[in-house]
Amino acid sequence: MKQVPLLAAAACFGVMSLWSAPALSQFAKPADAIKYRQSALTLMGSHFGRMQPVVKGQAPYDAAQIKANVQVLNVLAGLPWAAFGPGTEGGDARPEVWSDAEGFRQKQERLKDNLAKLTAAADSGDLNTLRAAFGDVGASCKACHDSYRKKK
Repeated sequence: MKQVPLLAAAACFGVMSLWSAPALSQFAKPADAIKYRQSALTLMGSHFGRMQPVVKGQAPYDAAQIKANVQVLNVLAGLPWAAFGPGTEGGDARPEVWSDAEGFRQKQERLKDNLAKLTAAADSGDLNTLRAAFGDVGASCKACHDSYRKKK
């Protein structure tokens, strides 16, 4: 009879350790991290690119659509960075991602700051403000790609 509580406690501990396992190792292998970050960055490019015709004056300005894309960008922009951890070298990332980790982190912060400006611009409803902020985000992306992404 005394073994039942002991077994129950062991089972609970086993389940709890499974819940914490993903926090200890988000990716089973480096290829998983590479695929994850590439997927997140591809989605970021897609949602950013959806706004380009509006910014260029090739499509009508729809404030709700712009806001929706900016909201998605803000979520997506937080995703890829965890997949650049030690041991995840490869893919389109240059070795400088790891050898210049501080510079890479600064580029991430610059993107975050410029996304905040883009969010404010989208909320303002002013197309000229949006264009300027859009350009700043694009410049952030380009600066990071120029320094940390392999040329294709």
